[in-house]
Amino acid sequence: MKTNLKYPLLSNAFNSSDIKVGISVLQSKKITMSEITKQFEKNFAKKIGSKYALMTNSGSSANLLAVSLLLNLLTKKRLKKGDEVIIPAVCWSTSLWPIVQNNLRPVFVDVEPHTMNIDIEDLKKKINKKTKAVMCIHVLGTSTNMNILMKIIKKNKLFLIEDTCESLGAKYDNKHLGTFGRFGTYSFYYSHQITSGEGGMIVCNDRGDYNLLKSMRSHGWSRDTNLHEKLSKKYKNLDNRFLFISPGYNLRPTDIQAAIAANQFKRLNNFMKIRNYNRNKIITNLKKHPDWDYQFRFVEVDKKLKPSWFGLPIIINQKFQKNKKRFLDFLQKKGIENRPIISGNFLNQPASKLYKFTKNRSGFKNSELIEKLGFFIGLHTQKIKPKQVDHLVNNLMKINKFR
Repeated sequence: MKTNLKYPLLSNAFNSSDIKVGISVLQSKKITMSEITKQFEKNFAKKIGSKYALMTNSGSSANLLAVSLLLNLLTKKRLKKGDEVIIPAVCWSTSLWPIVQNNLRPVFVDVEPHTMNIDIEDLKKKINKKTKAVMCIHVLGTSTNMNILMKIIKKNKLFLIEDTCESLGAKYDNKHLGTFGRFGTYSFYYSHQITSGEGGMIVCNDRGDYNLLKSMRSHGWSRDTNLHEKLSKKYKNLDNRFLFISPGYNLRPTDIQAAIAANQFKRLNNFMKIRNYNRNKIITNLKKHPDWDYQFRFVEVDKKLKPSWFGLPIIINQKFQKNKKRFLDFLQKKGIENRPIISGNFLNQPASKLYKFTKNRSGFKNSELIEKLGFFIGLHTQKIKPKQVDHLVNNLMKINKFR
């Protein structure tokens, strides 16, 4: 019998209670950012283990705020134009573009083949006197060895931004990813660990940074910052409701987004357990298949890491490389939605060539490998059914036909 089973990257992102809290905000007619957002920020900071959390309209906006603050004239600990920021070659576009948009120079490093995260050894080689910061991207619920990375950060007096948009809830050595550096950013996009459709968060531990982030998120206003009262007295000739103290954007979320994200945030631990169960189920059954012959390789997890999956990254055996596209097209036709691992090696993207980020492409062999051999499928927030496991495993194992 033919099967109509579908396996999308994500299914049933919202339950009835998520919809109810969103509708409740709409019915209140108080839609813009207000108390619901503030309460979610407090709950988020407490659970993650950070002093402050600030919600944004996306994880990309959180990255933009983090990098932009590092050059803001109101912060004492800042960068200057032309400083170098290290970033892994396997990255998302809006992890990179805030560096470029703020007139900083991105320096790309390779990734580890077994974790897909930033390669510590390559990072060490790329650090010089111009290096001032690292944009560390925690890939698909995992990380590099954070203890070693933090020693390098402290030794070289670098700023660390942790792009944790793909790894909400993950811990390294019992400490939440996103809380090691000066800033941590998170995303609540549709397919991520929790979702509000769109939405993000930035965390920090410095009160000055927090207040400046608040101002930058809202046009550069002074309102709701610790500088407002002082400036109101100084600029008595100006309307203190509209004092602008900093360059700014409009990156605010709505209370609708905050209500839905906060409701899902309560279920984060459960989501993590189910996704981990689903991942183990799929991998175990693949390895039990009678035709199993190491056709696929999976991420290796550090013993100190508690991952937070939302997708299952897979590296195919090199002998199938030339027919990878045909294989992925086959999976799509079988209802198994798949996609590249982040953006692959971003240095191969058209925009990177436009900016001529690096002339030497030979130093990124692992990033190239991930692009050429890698893809990922989703891990859902409902326990996978035996029929789904069979559908996935049987079709994945048909890779043998694509030599």
